[in-house]
Amino acid sequence: MSNDRTYDGESQPEALSETGGCHGGGALEDAARQAGHSALLDQYAADYPKGPHDKPQSMCPAFGSLRVGLRMKRVATVLSGSACCVYGLTFVSHFYGARRSVGYVPFNSETLVTGKLFEDIRESVHELADPDRYDAIVVTNLCVPTASGVPLRLLPKEINGVRIVGIDVPGFGIPTHAEAKDVLAGAMLDYAAREIAAGPVAAPLTGRDDRPSVALLGEMFPADPIMIGAMLAPMGLAVGPVVPCREWRELYAALDCGAVAAVHPFYTSAVRVFEQAGRPVVGSAPVGLDGTADWLANLGETFAIAADKVAAAQNAFLPAIKATLAQARVDGVITLSGYEGSELLVARLLIESGADVPYVGTACPKTPWHAADAAWLAERGVKVTFRASLEQDCAAMEAIKPDLAVGTTPVVQKAKQLGIPALYFTNLISSRPLMGPAGAGSLAEVINAAIANKGRMDRMRTFFEGVGEEDTAGIWEGAPNLRPDFRAQHQKKLDKLARATKAQEMI
Repeated sequence: MSNDRTYDGESQPEALSETGGCHGGGALEDAARQAGHSALLDQYAADYPKGPHDKPQSMCPAFGSLRVGLRMKRVATVLSGSACCVYGLTFVSHFYGARRSVGYVPFNSETLVTGKLFEDIRESVHELADPDRYDAIVVTNLCVPTASGVPLRLLPKEINGVRIVGIDVPGFGIPTHAEAKDVLAGAMLDYAAREIAAGPVAAPLTGRDDRPSVALLGEMFPADPIMIGAMLAPMGLAVGPVVPCREWRELYAALDCGAVAAVHPFYTSAVRVFEQAGRPVVGSAPVGLDGTADWLANLGETFAIAADKVAAAQNAFLPAIKATLAQARVDGVITLSGYEGSELLVARLLIESGADVPYVGTACPKTPWHAADAAWLAERGVKVTFRASLEQDCAAMEAIKPDLAVGTTPVVQKAKQLGIPALYFTNLISSRPLMGPAGAGSLAEVINAAIANKGRMDRMRTFFEGVGEEDTAGIWEGAPNLRPDFRAQHQKKLDKLARATKAQEMI
């Protein structure tokens, strides 16, 4: 695209800058479609189908794509969105260890509706495009700029040799922050694929391996790719880059793979780019005894590797995994839920460790790449819920009353209120090795220690008994002054507003 193309934005309503972001209902999506983003939203709806709820229940989805960009070397990140959204995203990114600045292009009602916001974004990337510092600049539209039709596709694809990647990550189109990782990973892979088609590209800093490689899809514990590489070696295969990548030239190496392992199964956009490049995709992961045996066999079939080599790889690791599972036992009933995409893999590992896992909820959608995991769990009587809502996860935990609840922050909070030991999935479970013998024994210690906390939870509940909850939370010298009449009056207003909204939708 040439640099002199402009955008006027005159058809967009001024009220968009004051709506409720990803929780603003269907108004923003309707506005985005009117602004010409129907194709984008239809693609998102196909790639990331929504579940029982139509709004994100995790942190802002854009955190996922922001995190991917901030983890890459020589990549600058620019956000365009409401100031409160940008503040929250930059805060949480630094909380999770980002060590670089996040660019921000502010706007007001005037710059939004006149198209000046797009001109400001274009000016900012021109100022930022320094090839001595950056390989790429990622520009991300949040809810309001997307709804207003700010056309990042009209940005130049390259400035001074610096790649410009524009993406839209609205909360009304991307259900979880995990899937927002796929939005940027897929956009970068697509850009890299076009570069490969245009001519020679840079080789990885570590050089090229003569063996066929297996690219890994999904963020993993740093030791897992090393362990996977050891398991692949007897089959004459090498481990490829992990996507999302840490530097731009790794994208070329990933696309140069012989096959892709969809360890995290929700990377729909990235899978599409790999398939367009003619790369086969293998689901599940080498987790536990059965999972490792099946995964290695599937890779052997994909690469047409001789049966004796596949058996050699299996025999080199399966006995060690079996021995580790026998030593690191887990005894207890566990409910498991999360939004990272590895929930089914963790459940398999817990079950092979001896745990009873009656319920698994994942906020991610059902895809072909974890069909084997879902079938394995179903054979063992596990209820697996895809696109699980917070309400479903909490209901399962309350009904089952497990020895341990592993879940998201609100599930953990609810469990502890009920005196049930609980662990936060993202920080305490998914941040551990899962693959091979190292993964087989990684969960038992933390799981068993948490289950053993039941007595402590009971003592805490006894200690705080009578403190109160909801209206009576805290310490009172007398009963709180409740006004049910005020509540009833306010509820009538809410009901009236809901009926009016429903009537408007029917029109």
